[in-house]
Amino acid sequence: MAKPLTDSEKRKQISVRGLAGLGDVAEVRKSFNRHLHFTLVKDRNVATPRDYFFALAHTVRDHLVGRWIRTQQHYYERDPKRIYYLSLEFYMGRTLQNTMVNLGLQNACDEAIYQLGLDLEELEEIEEDAGLGNGGLGRLAACFLDSMATLGLAAYGYGIRYEFGIFNQKIVNGWQVEEADDWLRYGNPWEKARPEYMLPVHFYGRVEHTPDGVKWLDTQVVLAMPYDTPVPGYKNNTVNTMRLWSAKAPNDFKLQDFNVGDYIEAVLDRNLAENISRVLYPNDNFFEGKELRLKQEYFVVAATLQDIIRRFKSSKFGCRDPVRTCFETFPDKVAIQLNDTHPALSIPELMRILVDVEKVDWDKAWEITKKTCAYTNHTVLPEALERWPVSMFEKLLPRHLEIIYAINQRHLDHVAALFPGDVDRLRRMSVIEEGDCKRINMAHLCVIGSHAVNGVARIHSEIVKQSVFKDFYELEPEKFQNKTNGITPRRWLLLCNPGLADTIVEKIGEEFLTDLSQLKKLLPLVNDEAFIRDVAKVKQENKLKFSAFLEKEYKVKINPSSMFDVHVKRIHEYKRQLLNCLHVITLYNRIKRDPAKAFVPRTVMIGGKAAPGYHMAKLIIKLVTSIGDVVNHDPVVGDRLKVIFLENYRVSLAEKVIPAADLSQQISTAGTEASGTGNMKFMLNGALTIGTMDGANVEMAEEAGAENLFIFGLRVEDVEALDRKGYNAREYYDRLPELKQAVDQISSGFFSPKEPDCFRDIVNMLMHHDRFKVFADYEAYVQCQAQVDQLYRNPKGWTKKVIRNIACSGKFSSDRTITEYAREIWGVEPSDLQIPPPNIPRD
Repeated sequence: MAKPLTDSEKRKQISVRGLAGLGDVAEVRKSFNRHLHFTLVKDRNVATPRDYFFALAHTVRDHLVGRWIRTQQHYYERDPKRIYYLSLEFYMGRTLQNTMVNLGLQNACDEAIYQLGLDLEELEEIEEDAGLGNGGLGRLAACFLDSMATLGLAAYGYGIRYEFGIFNQKIVNGWQVEEADDWLRYGNPWEKARPEYMLPVHFYGRVEHTPDGVKWLDTQVVLAMPYDTPVPGYKNNTVNTMRLWSAKAPNDFKLQDFNVGDYIEAVLDRNLAENISRVLYPNDNFFEGKELRLKQEYFVVAATLQDIIRRFKSSKFGCRDPVRTCFETFPDKVAIQLNDTHPALSIPELMRILVDVEKVDWDKAWEITKKTCAYTNHTVLPEALERWPVSMFEKLLPRHLEIIYAINQRHLDHVAALFPGDVDRLRRMSVIEEGDCKRINMAHLCVIGSHAVNGVARIHSEIVKQSVFKDFYELEPEKFQNKTNGITPRRWLLLCNPGLADTIVEKIGEEFLTDLSQLKKLLPLVNDEAFIRDVAKVKQENKLKFSAFLEKEYKVKINPSSMFDVHVKRIHEYKRQLLNCLHVITLYNRIKRDPAKAFVPRTVMIGGKAAPGYHMAKLIIKLVTSIGDVVNHDPVVGDRLKVIFLENYRVSLAEKVIPAADLSQQISTAGTEASGTGNMKFMLNGALTIGTMDGANVEMAEEAGAENLFIFGLRVEDVEALDRKGYNAREYYDRLPELKQAVDQISSGFFSPKEPDCFRDIVNMLMHHDRFKVFADYEAYVQCQAQVDQLYRNPKGWTKKVIRNIACSGKFSSDRTITEYAREIWGVEPSDLQIPPPNIPRD
């Protein structure tokens, strides 16, 4: 096989990375050398690769600041309606390459760095991921920021600057071991601290009802220090802001008491306050009712709402009256989007500010709050829903508890008037859940306090209306919407797969990068021999490159002509990594049974993190690594089947593996995956999908034609019918000999000879209490995988399906998603207006 071009050689041929004009290259070199010189003068005489990375990052940052300042100035003068995207997670990944791409600087930087005898890609690898998220929800927020900037919306992402993001995953003896992600160790070149905007946040205390209103007294104060990160749009000179809050103890913390016994002790106790922004909770789709987490949720909400109100009051057209107490126009100038229920306290906090501080009367305040807030639901799994103990609220946020009670009382009065005597409906719809431990249902609070509620794929939004919030839908059907998720094609095509991006540009130009629906123009090329060849060649190059990466990083040798069968996402029972395991074991047994038969060679890659406290998920990882230990060392198998666990799956690893994948596994039990977004990334990057009719898979099949995906298994209706009948796993185990063999091997210790009952919890779960019905889909899955093999034997037929998929993936751009939010929820219109660049004087 011919050696592929080096990336540097290849990138010179790629137009969409910005033309490397001589002036640009010289400018970048000059700036780079200046930054490097000042770094080294300060620190030492010898430059390390990290010094080169920081010099380049600062060079690129210099190109952002003028645009950033000008964008914010532009907003101040025009005073558009501002969009505030509130999220406890922003899974940003790396920033350097994304900034170069969006500023059209990539070729200039590449050439400049090459002239200096360095390799751009090597420098990019030095940057730490900003892993301030767990998975889909946090990565969605990051894609949305990119699209909001690209669409010229005056948008702000607000969250927490966790000192430690999602843990780094190490695999030791086949088990997951967590280590702290000290991502700020070497400093973060992309953030700017803004101490001048520091704000107080109050906790604990007591409430006093006085003649001149309600007072929240004797509180503990924590300061919120903002750090701003620029968010550049794609080649439109817009640079928005992501503002993340960090917790600081006030300087008199624990020293207010003039008779403090131990000054040293008091200063050391500052950590207690500052722990609020220390670490991201590593749970995906699981609620853990810890006080520190509730503090984090209130911390981001309280700081953000003060900031929003400050900006509203000081804006040019904010309010006419001198004391600025007119909040009438607030919903015309402010939209708050709640990314799941985590920022739900925005609703009572906005009420508290309006009623207690700004003296707006309750009904007016409630109208303003509802018009301002909108809520996105991300899951229907009951264990993921936030239900906080009332006792915790009483202690931590006593005034908010009173406000929630008042909101609930008015809500229940309204329901009772419409449905007299229906006490069960009142119980179902209450924000307060009665029982041994009284709890606050945050999802109910969000639905009541928002003017719009949306799910994240059509099937999920239907489930939201028909089951989770059925009673609320009957009350206010107009409130419920769908907004199918999307991904940014800048990071998830142009940045991670430049070869494919360029192959597409050659055929249809580059407009598709900001209007992904234009990929439809590739449909006529589905039978174009040259195009088929080009697409297949790009995939093969990506596979070779990823193979080399795996060999270098993990010392595993794989067959690059095998099918790359990829299953990467958080490890969770509902995502059914176990179903994949059963298929792998079945393939292994078939090879062993008939070693002379021709099999389609596969490299099965499974990756993802398990929440540290999720026993079953950690056991699933151990099972995958154990299957790999057996399969990969069996000489009979050879390189026909390999099983690789991809360690420490994260944004920067996704950017490498997704462009190399042939098969994308999206196999959750129908009705459990709200949307999925990885599915869209694989589709855009030329992998075919094997999946259930769940989440956005349904719409992917609709866009591309179901015959161009490998759809299998129970539909939502079948799952419901099976629940009514009663799911009996043993029935499948007894009827399907290959399933029985696989389960017995797991059970007997075939894959764990040193610890034969290592996996008894897995087998026990699968046989006796499997909520996600793995066995019910096994037969259909294995048959469907046989169809995958059959098509893979016909490379041209495979690539034609790939091209159809790419051509039909346009709907799944986050630009489309955000355009729908803007028009149908926020009441703003996207603009393709280019702000003039900093080198052009303003009007």
